[in-house]
Amino acid sequence: MTDLAPSSPKRTYDALLQDVEEGLRSGRFKTGDQLPGERILAEKYGISRASVREAMRILDVVGVIRSPSGAGPKSGAVFVSEPSAGLSSTLRLHIASNRLAVKDIVETRILLETWAAQAAVQHDNPQGIQRARELLMGMDAPDIDYETFHTLDAQFHLALSALAGNTVIDTVMDSLSGSVRGYIKEALVSLGQWPVVLAELRAHHHAIFAAVEDKNGGLAADLLRKHIGWLYDQTTNAHSLGASGGEG
Repeated sequence: MTDLAPSSPKRTYDALLQDVEEGLRSGRFKTGDQLPGERILAEKYGISRASVREAMRILDVVGVIRSPSGAGPKSGAVFVSEPSAGLSSTLRLHIASNRLAVKDIVETRILLETWAAQAAVQHDNPQGIQRARELLMGMDAPDIDYETFHTLDAQFHLALSALAGNTVIDTVMDSLSGSVRGYIKEALVSLGQWPVVLAELRAHHHAIFAAVEDKNGGLAADLLRKHIGWLYDQTTNAHSLGASGGEG
């Protein structure tokens, strides 16, 4: 007798989620369109209003809709397209649960950023270069605080990746960056050598930007690989110190 594992039970709101997916794919639903209210959706799909709310929460989390607060005819959920928000949240949760290793996230980031650096030489994007330059200058501010630096740092890497002109890479990079940002910040704070680390990061960023601006994709990719690897080593050392209680 064959012992087959039972299939997962079908959730009551699956029909609504599947119809949304099909509608977006076919163009029946478009960004900016407003969904009907809970009562109408419940009647249409033959489910409870509680199930409709559950489906709406899922769509909101993954960045497909935005549910504004308030009441009235303009208060219904609206279709948006924010894929990086949903991916980033999912990655952070799985990193926190130890399902996804930070090391694997870092290796994926190296793969994507180095590819983007080499692909960027095929595109002329003066506005993108200027954006990266402005972020670089912002990080050079002598009185910059820790929080602001890390925000600009993340934006700088995203600006460089965007030069490759690949929107999927942009989305995944944004998600990867958001998923480990808190981990990196906490680790560097515990390391207790922020002025030294700051000087090193600035030197890395300037060298990477110079290579990108000169359209030297190979050099930019090599510098990015070393930069991201160095930062991961710093955070790993910091977490190791924290786990062992540090040096008293």
